[in-house]
Amino acid sequence: MNILDKIVLNKKKEVARAKARTSYIQLEESDLFHRECYSFKDFLLDPACTGIIAEFKRRSPSKGIINDKVSVKNVTNGYAAAGASALSVLTDRNFFMGKKADLVAARAANTIPILRKDFMIDEYQIIEAKSLGADIILLIAAILTPAEIETLASLAKSLGLNVLLEVHNLEELERSINPNLDAIGVNNRNLADFTVSVQTSYDLAPHIPAEFLKVSESAISNPQTIKELKLAGFNGFLIGENFMKQEDPGAAMAEFVKEL
Repeated sequence: MNILDKIVLNKKKEVARAKARTSYIQLEESDLFHRECYSFKDFLLDPACTGIIAEFKRRSPSKGIINDKVSVKNVTNGYAAAGASALSVLTDRNFFMGKKADLVAARAANTIPILRKDFMIDEYQIIEAKSLGADIILLIAAILTPAEIETLASLAKSLGLNVLLEVHNLEELERSINPNLDAIGVNNRNLADFTVSVQTSYDLAPHIPAEFLKVSESAISNPQTIKELKLAGFNGFLIGENFMKQEDPGAAMAEFVKEL
C-alpha cells in the first residue's frame, strides 16, 4: 500500500466521523455557505497578479514538518500582498497537519480565491468546502473514477465552486475530462513515491484542451521555471514547500516574484 492508498483509507474513516458529527443541514446553515465564490479564472488571468497559487502547508508525508511556527493569517496575507492569484490551504490533519479552521481563518483574512487542498472522495466534502469558505475544490484523478469525478464536479459547480482536476499522466487526463471542470492541474509530484519532475507538465501541456486553465503543481522553485511554463501554455503555478520552508513564507514569495 503506497502513501496515497493510506491517505484515502484514512480519509474514508475521517469523512464518516465528520458526517456523524455535523449534518448536511448544519453545513448549509453556515454563513460562508451562502457567499458568492470568487472566479478562479478571473484572478488567474488578471495581469496584475502573478498566476501563483501560494500554499499554506505545515508538513508533508515525504518531508515531515516543513514549517509549524507560522500563522495562517500572516502567511496568507503575505502571499496575497506579494501578488498571489489564489491561495491553497491544506485541510488534511493526519498527513499534512492541516485543519479545517485554517481555511476559515484564511477566508476571513483574504479577498482572493482559496483552494481547499484535500483528498476529496465524497459529496459531503464538497458541501463542507463551501461551508468553510472555499472557492475552489481539488479532484485528484488518481483516486477517483471518471464517474466520481463527474458527480463531484457537477455538485461543486451547482454550488458555485470552481473545480481543479489534478492529473499525473496522459491516461488520467484523457479519462477524466468533463465539462464541469475549470482547470487542469498537472502534479509534477508522483503521489505513489513522491519523486518530482517538471517535465511532467511539459509532456501533458499539448494534450490539455484549450478551454481549460492549465496549472502546474509542485517542483517549482525557480522563477525561470514559471517563465518557461508560461511559454508552454500554463496560466497557474502552485507553489507551497518552496515558500513554506522559509521563516517568513510571504516575504520569500515577495522576493521570488521580483524575478518574474
